[in-house]
Amino acid sequence: MSAEPSLPHHRLPAAGVLELIRGEGGSETLDFLLGAERSRRLLLLRILDDITDLGPAWDLISRAQRHAPQVVEDLLMYPQTGMWLATVLRRLRGAAAVEEPPLSVVLGHAGALAASAGLRAGLDFAIDVPVWHGRVPLPTLGCAVLPVREPWGTATVRAQDGRAVLEVPGATVAVPFPPGSSGPHWHPVRRVVVGPEGRRLDIALDDSDPYRTYPPPTEPQPLSDEAAALWREFLGRAWAVLLDEQPATADAMRRSWLSLTPTAARERFRPRSVTSGDAFGGIEASEPDDATQLAVTLVHEFQHTKLGGLLHLTPLLTRDTSASPQLWYAPWRDDPRPLDGLLQGIYAFMGITAFWRTHRAAAAEGDALAHFEFALWRIHVTTAMEQIHRHPRFTPLGAALLEALRERAAQWQSEPVPEDCLALARLCAQDRLARWRAHHWQPPAPAVDDAVRAWLDGADTPPSSLAAEPGTVPDPSARWLDSLSVLARYRLAGTDDDGTPPDAAEKTAARVAGALTADALLAAGDATAARDAYVSHLATDACPAGAWAGLGRALAMAGTDTAAARLLCHHPERARAVHQALLRTTGTAPDPIHLGTWLGSTEQ
Repeated sequence: MSAEPSLPHHRLPAAGVLELIRGEGGSETLDFLLGAERSRRLLLLRILDDITDLGPAWDLISRAQRHAPQVVEDLLMYPQTGMWLATVLRRLRGAAAVEEPPLSVVLGHAGALAASAGLRAGLDFAIDVPVWHGRVPLPTLGCAVLPVREPWGTATVRAQDGRAVLEVPGATVAVPFPPGSSGPHWHPVRRVVVGPEGRRLDIALDDSDPYRTYPPPTEPQPLSDEAAALWREFLGRAWAVLLDEQPATADAMRRSWLSLTPTAARERFRPRSVTSGDAFGGIEASEPDDATQLAVTLVHEFQHTKLGGLLHLTPLLTRDTSASPQLWYAPWRDDPRPLDGLLQGIYAFMGITAFWRTHRAAAAEGDALAHFEFALWRIHVTTAMEQIHRHPRFTPLGAALLEALRERAAQWQSEPVPEDCLALARLCAQDRLARWRAHHWQPPAPAVDDAVRAWLDGADTPPSSLAAEPGTVPDPSARWLDSLSVLARYRLAGTDDDGTPPDAAEKTAARVAGALTADALLAAGDATAARDAYVSHLATDACPAGAWAGLGRALAMAGTDTAAARLLCHHPERARAVHQALLRTTGTAPDPIHLGTWLGSTEQ
């Protein structure tokens, strides 16, 4: 009996593998990843069709495929289609954590996709589609606004002789044509085209597709004309930066970025962006501070997109079979991360480091912020990688990827950075790590009890048991661990206040969520004032965990109380745990420098 023929597989060429494991990836490699993603989408669509009866939606998509195959191809590869397929299959398996919208609405999105295919193919048809809080989204086209009060419902799309309408009882909205046209009660999906001919970025500015946000779907939220114009301006300038400074990356990007979902601006120097492996080619991003920040965001999420495409072809880690997954320090996150999440971050922030390396050469002479960013992210990615080097869960390809990234980062270490920028980057990197430890590391409880007794008994040194390996216990209160870095960016960008008297420091800190007055003083280099302010912060009942790390850094900068400085810079979790235990036991908080000196008396 002859063996059944095996199905063809996508096999990434060796040159493409080498590009991707170095954090790179040219246009040919991205074309290959897109081809593999197409196959994945077709498989998911086939699985969905096997599980459910898509009925009229399937029939209409099939008709559109026969009449205008490129239309269906575009819809299939649209990022939001991939997100919808993954979402609906998870819901059908009962694996979704969020139960809204109703499953019928999620399944009904097939009708919306079919309607878009039919409209773009110029077919006559009628099909029901979901209504989301009075809005009816049609993928890649836009959304209609209907006078519907119920949160979920159904509308009918009718197309005949080149005209189309959306209907609910008592209301009709015309669907304008061609795509991108505006009309009464209709918001089109805008397209943004920037860059010179042959090097253009052509991307949908999608504010209406429910599956444009990752991971939970959200109702359409159309942009104003003014907001859309601002995004066009930002994208145009950001794209010019990338074409000038990273042309190979830009060339690969323009083949891959298919849609951008704009969200509201956030605090300065703290943008938010998201991609999903299920939505290859899509990005969700907050309104940027400036074009450079948006260029960084595009690079950041492009890294995630490439790695996501690679992971759809081959694993980089073996399955974690442990009952309690090990958690790690990720310098770009406030929370401890599992190994796969840390690897994603390393890959993304290697791209950010590479961006700043190039940008500082192209920026205006004396651009201290660019030098600072390069130095800071160079430290952060190296710190992250050294934690997991030679981890046993890496597959051979995963190990090769991490080794290639480590070698690349090692080459960057010898590149000179102005001493003041380098010193500030080291300060911020060390401070963030110490704050993370203060929040998420916990010494053994018996050792803390021993230390409390020793302190109360007047012992000269703390018990040796306190030096035991701490446990990682995620602290949900950990937020804004990057406050010192943000304060440093204000200073380097030339927007910090002159001088560091207390009132100026308070004003500076007030601009940065999570920042203390002492943090502003430390960022300004006033170690003595920062030390006094940290002591004041720690004298309160609700003393912030990060203040222990800040106090250690201020003491080290001032060159005083070296035992306390050493302990608080490297093991702030010990001081925090013993301090809290003493406060619970005696009702009185010990002097933090005195406590740090005692705890650090045995540290070398």
